[in-house]
Amino acid sequence: MGEKVKVGVIGGGLMGREVASAFGRWFAMQDCPVTPELVAVADLDEATREWFRQVGTVTWLGADYRELLAIEEIDVVYVAVPHHLHERIYLDVLAAGKDLLAEKPFGIDLEAAERILAGIGDRFVRCSSEFPFYPGAQRFMAEVGSGRLGRVLDIVAGFHHSSDLDASKAANWKRQSATCGEIGVMGDLGMHVVHVPFRLGWKPESVYAQLQKGYAERPDGKGGRTSCDTWDNATLHTTVHIGSDPVPMRLEMKRMVPGETDTWFIEVRGTEGGARFSTKEPKTFWSFRIDGEQQWQRTDLGFGTPFKTITGGIFEPGFPDLLMQMWAAFLTERAGALGGRFGCATPEEAVRSHRLFAAALESQENSSVVKL
Repeated sequence: MGEKVKVGVIGGGLMGREVASAFGRWFAMQDCPVTPELVAVADLDEATREWFRQVGTVTWLGADYRELLAIEEIDVVYVAVPHHLHERIYLDVLAAGKDLLAEKPFGIDLEAAERILAGIGDRFVRCSSEFPFYPGAQRFMAEVGSGRLGRVLDIVAGFHHSSDLDASKAANWKRQSATCGEIGVMGDLGMHVVHVPFRLGWKPESVYAQLQKGYAERPDGKGGRTSCDTWDNATLHTTVHIGSDPVPMRLEMKRMVPGETDTWFIEVRGTEGGARFSTKEPKTFWSFRIDGEQQWQRTDLGFGTPFKTITGGIFEPGFPDLLMQMWAAFLTERAGALGGRFGCATPEEAVRSHRLFAAALESQENSSVVKL
């Protein structure tokens, strides 16, 4: 079973419940030296808290997260709350001497992210980003590092949703800048998109942004209407350097893409090879070769996750599996045993993403290319 780590959750909604589910099946994990145990949940909504009564390890439920932070046995806190609450709660977690797995985007804006970074001290902190733990994403990074691509010509990465095409969908906090942040969809989806490029050393040096807003109003869920002012679609045309070569990299974060329920993808093409992966084909990795003819080759990967589980290799992973993998990486790196395996997004990467998104807002406002 390995070392036990006591975990508290602040924000028991969608992701808080997923964390409880992941911990509940931790016995499936075979090579993680740490076993997490959910012991406390804080949420303002009583009905949300009540759901966690069925979790046998939970011994404390309450509305005030500060009471959770006062529980001495808690080692790690996971926080999943609206973006405008990140800074205050994250800094309170750190001041309480707890380690932190923080939800993206790590603060409502760049200034908040920088203040959080400055407050970390000697605590272990990482930012949530699940999709790079797909076997296909792992194979993508290995292919890029193989040297088989030649000179890289272009890169594209993105995350597409379509649920906001429904004009009858009720507005929530993600549709208003006061709670989601002026960066809008970039804060919601952006960390997922930039995690792998940043880890591969592809750091944007300039950006030209094309941002779009969807419906100006939506139902408020109470029989009325409310305004929606966040950016729903973002396309960022960036330039990165790979060696001495400038390379175009397009990053897409979109809530309104017809036909896309929840698709994360990344592709790179070079003079001698290429690689691509999309969650539309969760078991499939595509590689490009030039061998007399130009050809894309399909490889069926199966369940080749970074951390081994009892799941058979012929099966395909889903989001609950990725969440377990992310937590395994967080806990293993916290224990100093990650080795060469892929790690969670770092606070520095989260702040770098905010610098990019802030530059994108400036680019949109002035219709200009902005240097970072």
